[in-house]
Amino acid sequence: MASLDSTRRSRLRGFAEDYGLIVVAGFFFLLAVAGAVLFVFGDEQFAQRIIDTYGLPALLPIFVLEGAMLLYFAPSEALVPGAIEFLATEPSGYQWPTIAAIFVVATVGATLGQVALFQLAKRGGREWLLQKPWFRIDESKLDRFDRWFDRWGKWAVPVSNALLFTRGMLTVPAGVAEIDTREFAVLSAAGTVVFEAWLALAYHYAVSLGLLDFF
Repeated sequence: MASLDSTRRSRLRGFAEDYGLIVVAGFFFLLAVAGAVLFVFGDEQFAQRIIDTYGLPALLPIFVLEGAMLLYFAPSEALVPGAIEFLATEPSGYQWPTIAAIFVVATVGATLGQVALFQLAKRGGREWLLQKPWFRIDESKLDRFDRWFDRWGKWAVPVSNALLFTRGMLTVPAGVAEIDTREFAVLSAAGTVVFEAWLALAYHYAVSLGLLDFF
């Protein structure tokens, strides 16, 4: 029995080594197509309508696109506040179980997307990614975040993930550095939780203080 299990693991490992890049690239290609189609036919209001109509199941693929840096049609910082507004806000107040579910879906989706990009960087390499038309980070910007990773190491991943303008930018340097995939997923998820938490708090106080009434 142990020998059979070992044989199966060896076959899976061999398949991953031989075809892993093709599988991940194919998955990423489908994400890129979805992102491009939504860019042409959708916008931020479209994303809000989808979330309002289909709820949490619609939020998951949107966040996978966000994590993979393929969310071309809506700003990532608007997703969780929009989901809270449409799915978890009642006249009586916030629906906290729904907010918790939104955070789980956002974190899982964004982490899946970032891990997909991480695996492409890990298996395909930096130069391979730079040649792809759907990879929208230019080489000079990537050089800057390579230096971030060289200076701070893996701990730059959650920090960058928690901030505007740098979110997701350490995914490729981390993949090229070949850190452990599970470790990257944990660090990525931690940064996403912090990012979505401060966005949700900012939305709450903006509503409470009436700041959104000016828009």
